[in-house]
Amino acid sequence: MILLALNPLVSPDPGLFIWSTVTFLILFFLLSKFAWKPIVKALDERERSIEDALAKAEMAKAEMAKLISENEDLLKEARLERDSILKEAKEIKDQIVNDAKDQAKSEGAKLIEKAKIEITNQKLAAMAEIKNQVSSLSIEIAEKVLRKQFEDQGKQQALVNDLLKEVKLN
Repeated sequence: MILLALNPLVSPDPGLFIWSTVTFLILFFLLSKFAWKPIVKALDERERSIEDALAKAEMAKAEMAKLISENEDLLKEARLERDSILKEAKEIKDQIVNDAKDQAKSEGAKLIEKAKIEITNQKLAAMAEIKNQVSSLSIEIAEKVLRKQFEDQGKQQALVNDLLKEVKLN
């Protein structure tokens, strides 16, 4: 306690109390007049800028969500378009393959028909050639046989008589 009594800060002195109060009131008045308005204004501006930043962040978030949604829609459309293009390409490919098959079949049929006609023509030509050769050989053989038979006069007379009998019968 003795220490407390000797310390001037702990012992109440009315002059110090009054001067401290007056200094506090002056300081309070000066602060309220000059400092608090700018401080409050700065705090209000800071609060508004934070609110604006939060609002902009919300707008950006909403815009991002919208862009993501649009991107997903575009991707869906692109996939659908890709699928339709692939389907159309497959149909075109199938059509081309079918057309090529049909064309190959028709050309094959034409070639087979030409080959059959050519074979028939070659066969007819060969048959005509064979007939010509056979007729030539037959004439040569007949000529040789007739020469042998006509060498003898009696055989000639017998042949003429036989031919006359056949003519009468017909």
